[in-house]
Amino acid sequence: MCMRYLTTFLLSLTFATTALAAPVKNGFDLAGALVPASAILPGGPPRDGIASIDQPRFARADAAGDLKPEDRVLGVSLNGQAKAYPIAILNWHEIVNDRFGATPVAVTYCPLCGTGMAFVAEVSGQPLEFGVSGLLYNSDVLLYDRQSESLWSQIDRRAISGAHEGERLDALALEHTTWGDWLQRHPDTLVLSRDTGHGRDYDHNPYASYEQEEGLYFPVRFRAKGYHPKERVLGLEIDGHFKAYPFAELAKPGAAHAPQACPPSLAAKPVGEVRDRLGGRAITVCFDADHGNATVWDAGGEPIPSVVGFWFAWYAFHPDTLVYKAKPR
Repeated sequence: MCMRYLTTFLLSLTFATTALAAPVKNGFDLAGALVPASAILPGGPPRDGIASIDQPRFARADAAGDLKPEDRVLGVSLNGQAKAYPIAILNWHEIVNDRFGATPVAVTYCPLCGTGMAFVAEVSGQPLEFGVSGLLYNSDVLLYDRQSESLWSQIDRRAISGAHEGERLDALALEHTTWGDWLQRHPDTLVLSRDTGHGRDYDHNPYASYEQEEGLYFPVRFRAKGYHPKERVLGLEIDGHFKAYPFAELAKPGAAHAPQACPPSLAAKPVGEVRDRLGGRAITVCFDADHGNATVWDAGGEPIPSVVGFWFAWYAFHPDTLVYKAKPR
């Protein structure tokens, strides 16, 4: 009799220990997650409480009357097609499941980190559709794919739990710039329509004052120093090497040179050019202060995927990052 009670007690203890070690949050089992489960935090909305756009509609540029030249957009050019995704829409949806020809693409934006990133939405040839998990890691949105319910870190591009744990998504080159700048260089661009099928006030920015505030809504593992937490930086990863290019440094006179290696589409603009090396590769960072746009290009003039976001967010994921400093002339 005592043995039966002891067995029952031990089984209960084992179950309780397992439950503590592998909690379920927003319906996602975090057993064996690559990051501490305690560092994965509910952002407030439940799973899909922030609705991804799964059947995006687009308008021609001349029909985008609700966009002003200074409005921010994420721009993607792929397979001979250019598309713009207004931040005013992405603030409310964070993910657009789209296609460029035969290529499935996920365009993502995290308002808390200021990070816009685009990925090829497939793993080992299997197309994936992404939703917003309602969970955060390092204040950054955790995506989930609806096929396996694996959780994916946006900035790290890695699945941190589920069947795809440890796999990484292929990043695509993306620009975070103004509508006026994107339209000038891509006059045939399509624009994500406000006809999303969801009732949202796209004229209202729910994060209006957040970018100016030093405080964060959620804790991060590593706190950055040296710049305002919301200072915009261009973050670059090449073969496991990381470097941040703060806009404050790129805007200094010591960083501005005659644009000779920047692409022809940028050469006629007042663009600062920084030539550098990272991971053994020669690169050129092109910075347009007027439109708050920074991009990276290889020696052959091809874009290298990078991310523009807040300094605190890049540092939280890459505390050992190199940091570009402008040299006095």
